[in-house]
Amino acid sequence: MREIYLDNAATTAVDPAVLKAMKPYWSEIYGNAMSFNDAGRKAKKAMEESRKKIARILGAKNQEIIFTSSATESNNLAILGIAKACKNKKIEIITTRADHHSVLEPIKKLEKDGAKIHYLPVNKEGFINLDQLKKSLNLNTALVSIIYASNEIGTIQPIKKTAKIIKEFRKRSGYPYFHTDAAQATSYLDINVNNLGVDLMTLSSSKIHGPKGMAILYVRQGTEIEPLIYGGGQEFGLRSSTPNVSLIAGFAKALEITNNEKGGTNKKLEDLRKNFINKLKRGLPGVKINGPEKEENLVPSIISITIPKIENEQVLLHLDKYGIRASAGSACASYDIEPSHVLASIGLSKEEARWSIRFSLSKKTTKTELDYVLKIMPKVVNTIERLYPKDLKKQYHTKS
Repeated sequence: MREIYLDNAATTAVDPAVLKAMKPYWSEIYGNAMSFNDAGRKAKKAMEESRKKIARILGAKNQEIIFTSSATESNNLAILGIAKACKNKKIEIITTRADHHSVLEPIKKLEKDGAKIHYLPVNKEGFINLDQLKKSLNLNTALVSIIYASNEIGTIQPIKKTAKIIKEFRKRSGYPYFHTDAAQATSYLDINVNNLGVDLMTLSSSKIHGPKGMAILYVRQGTEIEPLIYGGGQEFGLRSSTPNVSLIAGFAKALEITNNEKGGTNKKLEDLRKNFINKLKRGLPGVKINGPEKEENLVPSIISITIPKIENEQVLLHLDKYGIRASAGSACASYDIEPSHVLASIGLSKEEARWSIRFSLSKKTTKTELDYVLKIMPKVVNTIERLYPKDLKKQYHTKS
């Protein structure tokens, strides 16, 4: 059975060139990069060359690149690390109701411990209101953390404008710092930290055809932040552990390839997405597209749809039978399919969220694959309507 993989927002296939870049560090240059011997020095040289490559792409300094194990760890380090550094400061943090769980959960922990949290609402397309951000800022605000591009509906937040507002406010007290989770934005948007104006930024290897288990946190020099993991003081004292040089090399190569291919990838996916949505609406007239209406306001890899009266769990199980791999939203919360907090934040009811699925594309996605999905989707919906007639009011009709 053919497999059509459309869950790339969860993770991507490793690029063959990335595998090739990693191979020497499994069996040839395998020393501990912290060891004071020739094997260690070779490993450290390779690690620092990768760090330099990444820093150059981001417009950052080498020492501002901190290697971690995942975007979740990077987000936790950014949020909890800033909070820990504010020992005698009454903590207030601003985030959005549509941010990723790995941002919201550490923030909720701080809230339980006494921090005051401002959750910015988003509109029906997933955008924050910059005036509300301005009103939420005060002299106790230590951190603003706003996702760059939504992993569920693709919305691109106005990060540059947000940074300008924060920079202007910061003249009063030196705070707040500004963090963005750019894991879903890396393949498609500007990630130069100077252009964006961020103080902290999360990137993930597994979202850009690199290996799992590797990510970075960019930390602007001078940012007051404390580590979460203690030990040998690696990563400039911010993340102790033996460096995984093979994964680091793989991430650097994946980022290099992504950066070079960005323009072509965007154009290809924009065309694929537009064609897919137009044909999907003809085949399933009642389908609703979630997220921004204008293509320039969302990353081209995300397609979130709601099929009225059709449970997403049933759709996903039937799609699997045809070899089509999709998802109900974020794969980072739990294995269970729960109503998406992101979809709730843009106004969908719990029922509508349960009727929603996400297709997420990558540079490897082809028109032939999407045409196959378009052929199968009406069959799947008709099958579900036939199997569960008592659960449906037949308000939804498909064209075979």
